[in-house]
Amino acid sequence: MKQNTIRNFAARHLFAATAVLSAVYLPTALAQTIVNNIYSEKGLAGTMSQTQLDTNTYTSQARFGWNNRRIVIDETLKLDDKGRILGFEVQGQSAFGADISESYVWENGHAKWQNDDEHSSANTTQPTFYVPKNSTLAIDNALIRYLIKNDLDQIEVLPHGKITFTKLDSVKLGDEQVYLYAKSGLTMTPDFAWYDEEGNYFAQSWGGMYVIRDGFSTAQFEQLKVRQLKAEQTYLENLAEQLTEYHSALLLDQVNVFDVEKGITLKGQQVLIEQGKIVQVAPKIKLSKKVATVNGQGKTLIPGLWDMHGHLSKDTGILNIATGVTSVRDMGNEHQNLMEIQALFDTGKVLGTRVYRAGFMDKYSENSAGLSVKTLEEALEMVDFFADNGYVQIKLYSSIDPKWVKPIAQRAHSRGLRLSGHIPAFMTAEQAVHAGYNEIQHINMLFLNFLAGEKVDTRTKQRFSLIGEKAAEMPMTGKEMDAFIKLLADNNVVIDPTVSTFRSLLMSKNKQIDQEFAEIAPHLPPNFVRNLKGAQMQVEEEHQSAYHNSGDALLKMVKILYDAGVPMVAGTDSVPGFTLLRELELYTMSGIPATEVLKMATIDSARLMGVAHQTGSISEGKVADLILVDGDPSQDIKALRKLSLVIKGSQVFKPEAIFEQIGITPFTEASRIIL
Repeated sequence: MKQNTIRNFAARHLFAATAVLSAVYLPTALAQTIVNNIYSEKGLAGTMSQTQLDTNTYTSQARFGWNNRRIVIDETLKLDDKGRILGFEVQGQSAFGADISESYVWENGHAKWQNDDEHSSANTTQPTFYVPKNSTLAIDNALIRYLIKNDLDQIEVLPHGKITFTKLDSVKLGDEQVYLYAKSGLTMTPDFAWYDEEGNYFAQSWGGMYVIRDGFSTAQFEQLKVRQLKAEQTYLENLAEQLTEYHSALLLDQVNVFDVEKGITLKGQQVLIEQGKIVQVAPKIKLSKKVATVNGQGKTLIPGLWDMHGHLSKDTGILNIATGVTSVRDMGNEHQNLMEIQALFDTGKVLGTRVYRAGFMDKYSENSAGLSVKTLEEALEMVDFFADNGYVQIKLYSSIDPKWVKPIAQRAHSRGLRLSGHIPAFMTAEQAVHAGYNEIQHINMLFLNFLAGEKVDTRTKQRFSLIGEKAAEMPMTGKEMDAFIKLLADNNVVIDPTVSTFRSLLMSKNKQIDQEFAEIAPHLPPNFVRNLKGAQMQVEEEHQSAYHNSGDALLKMVKILYDAGVPMVAGTDSVPGFTLLRELELYTMSGIPATEVLKMATIDSARLMGVAHQTGSISEGKVADLILVDGDPSQDIKALRKLSLVIKGSQVFKPEAIFEQIGITPFTEASRIIL
């Protein structure tokens, strides 16, 4: 799934992604129910079913979950005799517990709809299709049936936009002839799924999970998965071919060069790149031959940005490259999948970044998040596997037995790997540091050191709700807090805060666009923006003020860490690219100078990954991973949105062209390359 292969695309997008998986499609026979099963590494993760009550009335249910999240959807749909929507209602619960309630009705040339965030209408002479805010089973079903029945490959939908439907492949699976289709137009990338001859949803691969119709086997699904992934890759390869330029030599002329290590800007420089490396930086370079040239006057050249908390898929490179992210540390992925992604990115077959791999593991439990082990011996073997296969560190998750942390740390350190992660349930962050943690993922784990301690099961949603309810009132100074912060600083424990993602979780409200994206929302596709509205968590009215204040408390903690000399790196764990730019902006809002924030997102990250000798700053001999900014981000970090050029070695990208390809209004014009 294009939108959905981006793991944790943000909590609301993750819900939208998984809800799309629930598109269970019925044959035309009445009073029949088709059940689709969703599987994770632990086996059956839930089911979705749809029943046709009469000629034009359908009901559907979805009940499935992963980690500690659970989707609940109940829907009723009424169609006219041509299969178009007359009305529907849906009730349920999103992945993080927010209520879902939405309805739509068409009557006498007038359509109206409402949900927790919208109440709107439109005049339309005939019944038409409506796209609900949270993708639902029966409506997707009806839409595809209608398109196939009427031999259409495109249709206009409410509230706005068009959906394009393209057949890509077909295969016989048992007694079923099934077809692979790409559905595009509402999100930034297409959605790929399999349907039977009547247009009934059949199967789909989604990251580490998959869905297939009841009665068909895992082995049969694997046949479809291979073909689906091939089709997705073909799409991405064609996109890369359109959007990538190659220049063996490139001169950036009259450009301001930001020195991230010294925190100063060198005005009016020339930068010569040959064979993907920086060969000279000087006020005037004597050229032996004519080279492609970019006029950099009024622009600032900085090193490419690093996202230190990504979860990569083949399509995440699109947004990362367009927003100036040239390096990503992947914090949890299936090994073969990640190796394939890295190879595609490295060869340029697919738009993508440099990749640095962190091995992920959890202890098998009802709350485990994948890549799970059952014994300490298996955990130590997995450490060796990651070390043998070129990973840079190990990330532990919330179900790990606290007693395992020290031996895992010892094995990781003996193999040259760093150890990081969530703080395991029933363990404190302080204990994790003493046991060997080199890094902590997510700023909530620092608060939980005091709010949860060893008594609260932080595998559950309490690791979010406790922060929302109590973080704002927690003392940020004092003997215990000061000692904890000093422990982090003295042990050089790196913090990967992902503040923006947590603020989205805590502070988003119904009827409002998530403030983490509000400023750039006018540039984003309308239906994408629509999904930025609304609360992600179900927060009782008496707690809403506390949740908002707790979101602000996260920023206070960031500044305390910085002032104490605790090292930090910037990551997303959410929408690629744009979330990183917001993360950096939040650091400046906390009081950290922009020059220092840029250093965190470039050379500091490169040092942590052990590659500062070859990348992370604009220095002669280093790899030319660079971004050209229309403005000066060392003075105003928001200037990072205005990228006129992105360079990754000998590859050159124009963000303007990438954005236009995926339905985003560009933030500035691309720089011309004069040949």
